[in-house]
Formats: sequence, C-alpha cells, structure tokens
Amino acid sequence: MRLHEILLQGVRGQTKARGQFRKTQNWIGAPESPIEKAQFVPPEPLLLNGYLDNWEKYYHADRPDALVQLAVVHAQFEIIHPFLDGNGRLGRILIPLFLFEKKILFRPMFYLSEYLEQHRDEYVSRLRGLGNSSRTWNQWIEFFLRALDEQARKNAAKARAMMSCYARLKQQIIAITHSQFAVPLLDQFFARPIFQSNSLRFSDPRPSRQAISSYLRKLREAGILKVVREGGGRRGQVLALAELVNLCEGKTTI
Repeated sequence: MRLHEILLQGVRGQTKARGQFRKTQNWIGAPESPIEKAQFVPPEPLLLNGYLDNWEKYYHADRPDALVQLAVVHAQFEIIHPFLDGNGRLGRILIPLFLFEKKILFRPMFYLSEYLEQHRDEYVSRLRGLGNSSRTWNQWIEFFLRALDEQARKNAAKARAMMSCYARLKQQIIAITHSQFAVPLLDQFFARPIFQSNSLRFSDPRPSRQAISSYLRKLREAGILKVVREGGGRRGQVLALAELVNLCEGKTTI
C-alpha cells in the first residue's frame, strides 16, 4: 500500500484512494461504459483480503523456477486489481523488485514496460484469456518469459551502448574543455542527463561559476549538450545530454 501511495503521488490517479485497497467494485471497459459491458471485472472488494493474502504467500514462496513464479505473480496481481487506479503501473514495478528479492538482479532495475507497451494487444489478450485451463496459463507464461528474454537482451545492448557513449564523450569533453573537471562534468551528465545549468555541484577543488558557464557553452557549441529551455531571471537554463536521453528512450526525443 505504501508503494502504491508513493507511485501515484502527483500523477494520474492520485485522487482515487491512493495507498488504499479499493472498497468498491471496479472494472475495465470503454469510457463511461457500465459494468454490464465491461471487458474485465476483478473480484469484489470483500474477497480482496483473502486473495491478496494468498498472493503474498506465493510471492515470497520458494519455487523451482523464479521466472515462472514471477509470471504467475504478475498475472495474479493484475487479475486481483486491488486498487482503484494504478494497478498496471504498480504491477510493472513489482517485476524488478521481485527479481531483486530473488537475487536474480543486483539492483531492482529492470523495466518490462517497453516490451509490454510494444506488444500491448497480446499482453492484454493473454491476461484476459486466463482461466482454469492450463493451456491458457501456459500461453501466458510463454509470453511473459519471452518478454523477459527479449527485454533483457535489449537492455544489455543498451547498457553496452551507454558504456561506449561514455568512453567516447569522455575523450571529446576532455579535448573540448581542457579541464580537470571534464570527467566530473560527464559523470553528472550521466547521473542526470536533463539538468539545470545552476544545479551542477563539485567537490573541492571546484571550478568558478564563470568556468562552468564556459564549459557548458563550449559543449553546446560542439553539439554535445542541447538547450531544452532557456533560462531567465532566477530560473536556470535547462540542458540535456541529448545522445544519452535518446539512447535511453530508444528514439530521438531531443
């Protein structure tokens, strides 16, 4: 519940009983459509505690194959649909947390959303097709394991590309700035690729504000940094390490 409260803070759904299990019946369907025309109706609220108790026990159980277990955990959570809003978002965040808890990941950083969005029709179809038949569960598990495999390969390729990007930019920024602060600058760009020009911080010894402005100007002129928003008054200029942002997004966004 606490995770749901944090996740929905300041975003769509924050007014819909954030951090609380639903006490009313919800359903998925066309906007303004009645429950009789719903595409999916989750369990009634009075049954939630029992279902969630079983779900939590299975989540923490030791099973022979943790990835198959995760496929079932994710599907069960989406079927229970315990909150009025944000169930899909929370269900996707639970994936890296589960993998981290099972020591499959060193850090809880594996977001399957990209694959699930690209294959949304099949994802929804497989989930809604689940029933008592072992065949539909096998089809769901096959889909989910394929999603994990393909996303893992894509993530690994992206990580290698980011490492290559860092090594290349390191040499370029050193050559452009001729400064001992070139690498600390790059490290901050990678930690926060979209940033305000006045948010850069350095440990001692630190460059002057004039020097920082000069470095940023040279990097803009070289095309390494791009202006996202011009500064004005007390509002600092917003810059972006465009190559890294586009690499992370998998498309040109800046």
